[in-house]
Amino acid sequence: MPRGGANRKPTAARQRYFELVRQGLKGAAAARQVGVSTSCGSKWFIEAGSMIIPDASVAPRFLTQDDRIAIADGLRAGKAPAAIAAVIGKSTSTVYREIGRGGKEDGSYDPWWAHNQALLRRQRPKTEKIREHAPLRSVVRDKLDKGWSPQQISRYLRRQYPDEPRMHACPETIYRGLFAGLLGRRQGRLRTGRTRRRRQRRGVPSPNKIKNMTLIHSRPAIVNERTRPGDWEGDLIIGRGQRSAIGTLVDRATRFVRLIHLPDGWKAQQMRDALTGQTADLPPAARRTLTWDQGRELVLHEEIEELTGFRIYFCDPHSPWQRGTNENTNGLLRQYFPKGSDLSLHDIRNLRDVTRQLNDRPRMVLGDRTPAEAMQDWGIALQSR
Repeated sequence: MPRGGANRKPTAARQRYFELVRQGLKGAAAARQVGVSTSCGSKWFIEAGSMIIPDASVAPRFLTQDDRIAIADGLRAGKAPAAIAAVIGKSTSTVYREIGRGGKEDGSYDPWWAHNQALLRRQRPKTEKIREHAPLRSVVRDKLDKGWSPQQISRYLRRQYPDEPRMHACPETIYRGLFAGLLGRRQGRLRTGRTRRRRQRRGVPSPNKIKNMTLIHSRPAIVNERTRPGDWEGDLIIGRGQRSAIGTLVDRATRFVRLIHLPDGWKAQQMRDALTGQTADLPPAARRTLTWDQGRELVLHEEIEELTGFRIYFCDPHSPWQRGTNENTNGLLRQYFPKGSDLSLHDIRNLRDVTRQLNDRPRMVLGDRTPAEAMQDWGIALQSR
């Protein structure tokens, strides 16, 4: 075979060769079927670092062999990682990580070698890294005792031990070690207070999705400009044991706050009735849109729209920044309603006192005007109820 002949064959031939090997054919037989010599097939086999046969199907969120071939083709064509990511339908950061992790020591990227290495890394069972390495376990435990988050610890380990891979641990490894009891007591080690792992549902559609939602991307552009009152953001703050809640509304333009009293709970029917009754005094100019997260409490959003006149829009899942004004307001409200407290102790009169304090407090974002003054500048006089 002429020099370089093994790599002059089309990519499809090498891809078919490895498919046949994974199906159980001997290397020589696979080589004959794709029309190359046994030595050519052996060279491919050696370059790929032998061949790992996956024992289970790969989840869609993982890169496939075809994805890695597309990455290699894109790199040879001089394409940017962002362009390659668009072709294979993955994020740009995924492609960057794959190029860095799947490249060989000489800097080249061989898709079959990279795929083989990925399968090797995925093999189970493995001994937990934190379990088998006491120095790593000691450092992580010490930082958790000091209130560090797993993300902060992971970054610290890479800075502190740049040339010691055994002393590196990703946040997921630290979480797993903590919940498995490898890092001492679990109570109070995380800022969230959790002592066990939340069930993961990657790639699984959420049941009981709210029907007929209008997402925030369809919201009128003028809402983003904050040039008019009446565009509200809403959410719930939850009390101890998730047994009590208060609804929070804030106007995007004026930062005017309304608190929704929920003495009977916050299921869909109670939320509908509370929002309808406690916003009835708003004039039409102050009742345009309402942006909420995808919480089940607003399942009856169509009825709420009909009863209140609000046009309701829903944020994307896990996107609190799309309600940034409301998130900021909820932070201010925690001065009056601390986390972990029983919110059912606050009656409607108490809620009105809190909203009055917030609406009469000057805000730098409003040029040191109060939200009540900002609302009055639009000719709208509202009570803090």
